[in-house]
Amino acid sequence: MKHIKLFAPSVLRYGIALVVVWFGIQQFMQPSQWVAFIPPSISAMLHTDPLLIVYANATFEVIFGLLLLFGWRTRFVALLLTLHLFDIMWIVGYGEIGTRDFGLAVAALSIFMNGTDVLCVDAGRTTIIEETVPPQNHDPVPPAPLINQLPLRPQQPNHTLNQTYGKF
Repeated sequence: MKHIKLFAPSVLRYGIALVVVWFGIQQFMQPSQWVAFIPPSISAMLHTDPLLIVYANATFEVIFGLLLLFGWRTRFVALLLTLHLFDIMWIVGYGEIGTRDFGLAVAALSIFMNGTDVLCVDAGRTTIIEETVPPQNHDPVPPAPLINQLPLRPQQPNHTLNQTYGKF
Protein backbone atom coordinates (compact mmCIF):
# COMPACT_ATOMS: atom_id res chain seq x y z
CA MET A 1 0.00 0.00 0.00
CA LYS A 2 3.01 2.30 0.32
CA HIS A 3 3.34 2.73 -3.41
CA ILE A 4 -0.32 3.38 -4.19
CA LYS A 5 0.31 7.15 -4.22
CA LEU A 6 2.90 6.57 -6.89
CA PHE A 7 0.19 5.61 -9.40
CA ALA A 8 -2.54 8.10 -8.39
CA PRO A 9 -1.49 10.76 -10.96
CA SER A 10 -1.49 8.08 -13.69
CA VAL A 11 -5.04 7.01 -12.81
CA LEU A 12 -6.25 10.62 -13.01
CA ARG A 13 -4.44 11.13 -16.33
CA TYR A 14 -5.93 7.96 -17.81
CA GLY A 15 -9.44 8.88 -16.65
CA ILE A 16 -9.37 12.41 -18.08
CA ALA A 17 -7.74 11.23 -21.31
CA LEU A 18 -10.40 8.57 -21.88
CA VAL A 19 -13.21 11.05 -21.25
CA VAL A 20 -11.71 13.58 -23.70
CA VAL A 21 -11.15 10.90 -26.37
CA TRP A 22 -14.69 9.58 -25.86
CA PHE A 23 -16.18 13.05 -26.40
CA GLY A 24 -14.03 13.54 -29.50
CA ILE A 25 -15.18 10.23 -30.99
CA GLN A 26 -18.80 11.06 -30.21
CA GLN A 27 -18.42 14.33 -32.09
CA PHE A 28 -17.13 12.44 -35.14
CA MET A 29 -19.90 9.85 -34.97
CA GLN A 30 -22.83 12.25 -34.45
CA PRO A 31 -21.67 15.75 -35.39
CA SER A 32 -25.19 17.07 -36.00
CA GLN A 33 -26.03 16.63 -32.30
CA TRP A 34 -23.02 18.73 -31.30
CA VAL A 35 -23.74 21.63 -33.66
CA ALA A 36 -26.38 22.92 -31.24
CA PHE A 37 -23.63 23.64 -28.69
CA ILE A 38 -21.80 26.02 -31.04
CA PRO A 39 -23.01 29.58 -30.36
CA PRO A 40 -23.96 31.47 -33.55
CA SER A 41 -21.58 34.27 -32.55
CA ILE A 42 -18.60 31.89 -32.69
CA SER A 43 -19.62 30.59 -36.10
CA ALA A 44 -20.13 34.15 -37.38
CA MET A 45 -16.82 35.33 -35.93
CA LEU A 46 -14.91 32.49 -37.62
CA HIS A 47 -16.93 32.77 -40.86
CA THR A 48 -17.35 29.02 -41.03
CA ASP A 49 -19.96 26.32 -40.82
CA PRO A 50 -20.68 25.09 -37.27
CA LEU A 51 -20.22 21.51 -38.50
CA LEU A 52 -16.62 22.31 -39.41
CA ILE A 53 -16.07 23.70 -35.90
CA VAL A 54 -17.41 20.44 -34.42
CA TYR A 55 -15.04 18.40 -36.60
CA ALA A 56 -12.09 20.63 -35.68
CA ASN A 57 -12.97 20.30 -31.99
CA ALA A 58 -13.33 16.53 -32.34
CA THR A 59 -9.93 16.29 -34.03
CA PHE A 60 -8.32 18.37 -31.28
CA GLU A 61 -9.90 16.29 -28.52
CA VAL A 62 -9.01 12.92 -30.04
CA ILE A 63 -5.39 13.88 -30.80
CA PHE A 64 -4.66 15.58 -27.51
CA GLY A 65 -6.66 13.03 -25.53
CA LEU A 66 -4.51 10.24 -27.00
CA LEU A 67 -1.33 12.21 -26.30
CA LEU A 68 -2.44 12.60 -22.70
CA LEU A 69 -3.38 8.92 -22.51
CA PHE A 70 0.12 7.87 -23.54
CA GLY A 71 1.77 10.60 -21.50
CA TRP A 72 3.68 12.29 -24.28
CA ARG A 73 4.54 15.91 -23.36
CA THR A 74 2.15 15.53 -20.46
CA ARG A 75 2.45 18.97 -18.95
CA PHE A 76 2.04 20.83 -22.27
CA VAL A 77 -0.88 18.64 -23.41
CA ALA A 78 -2.62 18.97 -20.04
CA LEU A 79 -2.26 22.76 -20.21
CA LEU A 80 -3.84 22.87 -23.67
CA LEU A 81 -6.70 20.63 -22.58
CA THR A 82 -7.20 22.73 -19.44
CA LEU A 83 -7.46 25.92 -21.49
CA HIS A 84 -9.73 24.16 -24.00
CA LEU A 85 -12.09 22.92 -21.29
CA PHE A 86 -12.19 26.29 -19.51
CA ASP A 87 -12.97 27.89 -22.89
CA ILE A 88 -15.85 25.47 -23.48
CA MET A 89 -17.11 26.20 -19.97
CA TRP A 90 -16.95 29.93 -20.68
CA ILE A 91 -18.78 29.58 -24.01
CA VAL A 92 -21.61 27.31 -22.84
CA GLY A 93 -22.02 29.13 -19.53
CA TYR A 94 -23.42 27.94 -16.25
CA GLY A 95 -25.41 24.71 -16.44
CA GLU A 96 -24.85 21.00 -16.47
CA ILE A 97 -22.35 21.14 -19.36
CA GLY A 98 -20.43 24.08 -17.93
CA THR A 99 -20.28 22.42 -14.52
CA ARG A 100 -19.08 19.14 -16.00
CA ASP A 101 -16.39 20.91 -18.04
CA PHE A 102 -15.32 22.89 -14.97
CA GLY A 103 -14.67 19.61 -13.13
CA LEU A 104 -12.78 18.18 -16.11
CA ALA A 105 -10.77 21.40 -16.49
CA VAL A 106 -9.74 21.37 -12.83
CA ALA A 107 -8.71 17.71 -13.13
CA ALA A 108 -6.67 18.55 -16.26
CA LEU A 109 -5.14 21.47 -14.36
CA SER A 110 -4.13 19.03 -11.65
CA ILE A 111 -2.42 16.86 -14.27
CA PHE A 112 -0.62 19.95 -15.58
CA MET A 113 0.52 20.86 -12.08
CA ASN A 114 1.75 17.32 -11.40
CA GLY A 115 3.54 16.95 -14.73
CA THR A 116 5.04 13.66 -15.82
CA ASP A 117 4.07 10.59 -13.80
CA VAL A 118 5.61 7.13 -13.58
CA LEU A 119 3.63 5.64 -16.48
CA CYS A 120 4.17 8.44 -19.00
CA VAL A 121 5.93 7.63 -22.25
CA ASP A 122 8.13 10.70 -21.97
CA ALA A 123 9.10 10.04 -18.37
CA GLY A 124 12.60 8.87 -17.81
CA ARG A 125 11.02 5.86 -16.08
CA THR A 126 14.00 4.94 -13.95
CA THR A 127 14.58 8.54 -12.92
CA ILE A 128 11.04 9.07 -11.65
CA ILE A 129 10.84 5.70 -9.94
CA GLU A 130 14.22 6.22 -8.26
CA GLU A 131 13.16 9.65 -7.03
CA THR A 132 9.77 8.49 -5.77
CA VAL A 133 10.41 5.04 -4.33
CA PRO A 134 12.62 5.04 -1.25
CA PRO A 135 15.77 2.93 -1.56
CA GLN A 136 15.57 -0.60 -0.21
CA ASN A 137 19.01 -0.40 1.39
CA HIS A 138 18.59 -0.56 5.16
CA ASP A 139 22.15 0.46 5.98
CA PRO A 140 22.06 2.29 9.35
CA VAL A 141 25.04 4.49 8.49
CA PRO A 142 24.41 6.89 5.62
CA PRO A 143 27.29 7.59 3.27
CA ALA A 144 29.38 10.65 4.08
CA PRO A 145 28.42 13.74 2.10
CA LEU A 146 30.76 14.72 -0.69
CA ILE A 147 31.37 18.14 0.82
CA ASN A 148 33.18 16.60 3.80
CA GLN A 149 35.65 15.02 1.41
CA LEU A 150 36.72 18.34 -0.10
CA PRO A 151 39.29 20.64 1.59
CA LEU A 152 37.84 23.90 2.87
CA ARG A 153 40.96 25.97 2.05
CA PRO A 154 43.57 25.56 -0.59
CA GLN A 155 46.67 23.77 0.63
CA GLN A 156 49.55 26.09 1.60
CA PRO A 157 52.95 25.21 0.20
CA ASN A 158 55.48 23.87 2.71
CA HIS A 159 58.26 26.17 1.59
CA THR A 160 58.87 29.87 1.29
CA LEU A 161 60.41 31.94 -1.47
CA ASN A 162 63.65 32.25 0.49
CA GLN A 163 63.98 28.50 0.76
CA THR A 164 63.32 27.97 -2.94
CA TYR A 165 65.37 30.79 -4.48
CA GLY A 166 67.78 31.63 -1.74
CA LYS A 167 68.41 35.14 -0.42
CA PHE A 168 68.39 38.02 -2.88
